[in-house]
Amino acid sequence: MIGQENGNLLEVRGLKKYFPIRRGVFSRVSGHVRAVDGVDLALRRGETLGLVGESGSGKTTTGRCILRLLEPTEGSVVFDGVNLLGLSPKEMRKMRRELQVIFQDPYSSLNPRMRVGSIVGEPLIIHKIAKGSEREHRVADLLCKVGLDPSAMKRYPHEFSGGQRQRIGIARALALRPKLIICDEPVSALDVSVQAQVVNLLMDLQEEFSLTYLFIAHDLSVVEHISDRVAVMYLGKIVEVAEAEVLYRNPQHPYTKALLSAVPVPDPTAKSERIALKGDLPSPAAPPPGCAFHPRCPVAVEVCSRVVPRLLDSGGGHLASCHLVHPDSSGAPP
Repeated sequence: MIGQENGNLLEVRGLKKYFPIRRGVFSRVSGHVRAVDGVDLALRRGETLGLVGESGSGKTTTGRCILRLLEPTEGSVVFDGVNLLGLSPKEMRKMRRELQVIFQDPYSSLNPRMRVGSIVGEPLIIHKIAKGSEREHRVADLLCKVGLDPSAMKRYPHEFSGGQRQRIGIARALALRPKLIICDEPVSALDVSVQAQVVNLLMDLQEEFSLTYLFIAHDLSVVEHISDRVAVMYLGKIVEVAEAEVLYRNPQHPYTKALLSAVPVPDPTAKSERIALKGDLPSPAAPPPGCAFHPRCPVAVEVCSRVVPRLLDSGGGHLASCHLVHPDSSGAPP
């Protein structure tokens, strides 16, 4: 089975998600927004893969398509040897015990009318795992593991701070003992000091429960701290993948170099060259021909505007899709 033979827990191949653009009185489809446009990803068991990129690059949509919170337009998602896109709604519901998500906003992701005990314990009821005193005991234990007092069970989400609410969301994600958790910018809405606490908590829980993370974020300093490997996404495509240490030390794609140059340096005496990109992220409804990054790329050459570069290995599993990195790279004309 795929994903079991090679040690990968999750394999995503050719994943696409196009949203129709409707116009006129009869809502005719006049085009599509290519939010995710052919993503290939693999997650090894027990690792954290960071997925980074600007807002609008398709990171969150990719995560939601993997979970089938959004139905992909095309592609395959193989989790633990099972193609999730081939499952019926009933089969997918059972599989959700193995896949969970931590959402970006720790307040809107929690039902304000439910007490914390009910929020964290609801998955146990839905999947008929525990009820009554056993469920309360499990919920109390989960709250302790995320750094909250069991007395929080009787309180409502609005009575907690942002960091505490995110801990509640983490406890809910852990309730079913999943194998994979997709963390959708879980610390971007929190204060910097609280961000470090939550990231460290996630790392401790990963070790304790043997979890695999897909960590979606735009803050590269946070991603560097938690990730084993990093994938860089631009306009619905993966443009570079490498071990975290390698990518931060030797980025190959010009877009990755620009992102890393914007990371604040803690040493005020250190000099770093800031790479300023021209223009804004292109519309995914009308992506540019050739390499999608070429209109903003400071080192683009003529071939970049004509030919789509392939994601090729530079050695040691360091993948990059750039004609300057791989001069022999060829792709299908747009």
